[in-house]
Amino acid sequence: MAVKMSEAQRKRVRAGRMLLAHKRPAEVAAAVGVARQTVYTWKRVLDEGGIDALRAMSDGGRPGQLDAGDFNWLGTALRQGARAHGFGTDLWTLKRVGALIKRQFGIKYSDVHVWRILGGMGFSSQKPERRAIERDDQAVQTWKRKTWPALKKKPPKSEESSSSSTSRG
Repeated sequence: MAVKMSEAQRKRVRAGRMLLAHKRPAEVAAAVGVARQTVYTWKRVLDEGGIDALRAMSDGGRPGQLDAGDFNWLGTALRQGARAHGFGTDLWTLKRVGALIKRQFGIKYSDVHVWRILGGMGFSSQKPERRAIERDDQAVQTWKRKTWPALKKKPPKSEESSSSSTSRG
């Protein structure tokens, strides 16, 4: 039964095969898209335990605290809007999403990590339109057409206009 390898495992195995083919670590790093130091770490593991040891390495990082069900719940909650979850407006901010995660799951994330979570879920930042809810577009147009022109300063009318203060008339 063949076990499907993760992208990281495929990268390590490919690098291992290149190293076994006597490629230089710098070449291997460029070919698989990792830092040269990473290739040296993989080379040490390869020398000690072979390709299987590379395949068995951890993909790194701490395991996530939210599972697939948690992400589904969060996605649904975000689509319901911030008001549905006790906030004053429907605008989601990183702080609000972080507060929602803390309230629901008891996990506190930094704003940067909340940003990464949202990006991973397919959400992107959106800038709301800066317009008052109470705005009366008709009143704004009337003010622009009638009031504003009356307020603008007009240059004084003079008989003789000159652009130089030293000119003699």
